[in-house]
Amino acid sequence: MIEKHVGDLTMYREITIVDTVRIPPNRFGEDQRKVIKEILQENYEGILDKDLGVIIAITGISNVDVGQIIPGDGASYHKTEFSALVYLPVVGELVEAEVVEIVDFGAFVRLGPMDGLVHISQVTDDYIVRDRKQGILVGKETKRILREGNKVRARVVTVSMKGSGTSKIGLSMRQPGLGKFEWIEEEKKGEEGSKG
Repeated sequence: MIEKHVGDLTMYREITIVDTVRIPPNRFGEDQRKVIKEILQENYEGILDKDLGVIIAITGISNVDVGQIIPGDGASYHKTEFSALVYLPVVGELVEAEVVEIVDFGAFVRLGPMDGLVHISQVTDDYIVRDRKQGILVGKETKRILREGNKVRARVVTVSMKGSGTSKIGLSMRQPGLGKFEWIEEEKKGEEGSKG
């Protein structure tokens, strides 16, 4: 059984987890905390939990109980309290990310340990088409181009975490102040020019 304490709602946060760790008999002579941390890293790091998000790293061990040995097993079992760094996207949060793939239906962007999708309808207010030959998305009216490697600012609009380890993160760049960094700068210059 895992008990969890979730802190503030931000994408990256540190949480406290309580779980029972099994130490095999062949590791009894080693430093107990070191062994427990290694076992926790193997069992938790990189795991996607639908409530917690992606567990990135075990950051510390705060408490280890004396432990019990179960007849017929020979291993010792220790109730352990530890902290972990996790990543869970939050609806409404702004992210700065890099475009990692252009597809027919939009652009995938890298959000730390996960990828999110900016659907083609959420790239700009302009009608967007994909140029497969060049591997880009192009605005019909504005001629704005989005390609792999571009840095963008987007808003998380949907998050779906499944218990099976899959996730879907939907993003939008259609609001003011969002989009490819160069587009944002163009908008700022346009606003400053209209004020003067």
